[in-house]
Amino acid sequence: MAGIYKRLTGWQRRKARVSKKINSSPERLRLSVYRSNKHIYAQVVLDTEGSIVCSASSISKDLKSKVLKLNKTDTAKLVGEHLGKIAKEKGVEKVVFDRSGYLYHGRVKALADGLRSAGLNF
Repeated sequence: MAGIYKRLTGWQRRKARVSKKINSSPERLRLSVYRSNKHIYAQVVLDTEGSIVCSASSISKDLKSKVLKLNKTDTAKLVGEHLGKIAKEKGVEKVVFDRSGYLYHGRVKALADGLRSAGLNF
């Protein structure tokens, strides 16, 4: 049990360290990532108002049928492309990538690559 507690507090420390370096503004919105064991979630947040501009996840209705046969990394890339498309429609061009304490590799990197291929700048 002690190992699980240390791991969670370590993630929380990394998340706080990453979050304090991120400066979002109305021109550059924050793109927040959450990764669970099975799914990945991402949302574009306007911090000044505390509202969510757009979001996408591997369990959203638009992607659920496409995701069933893909592995988790390919799913993350597909979610990134979908979120990038939605964000471009809403007029979002530039974002600040908030990886929430996760290391920038694997699914988080695949999500970022999908967002870049859709045309978002960060």
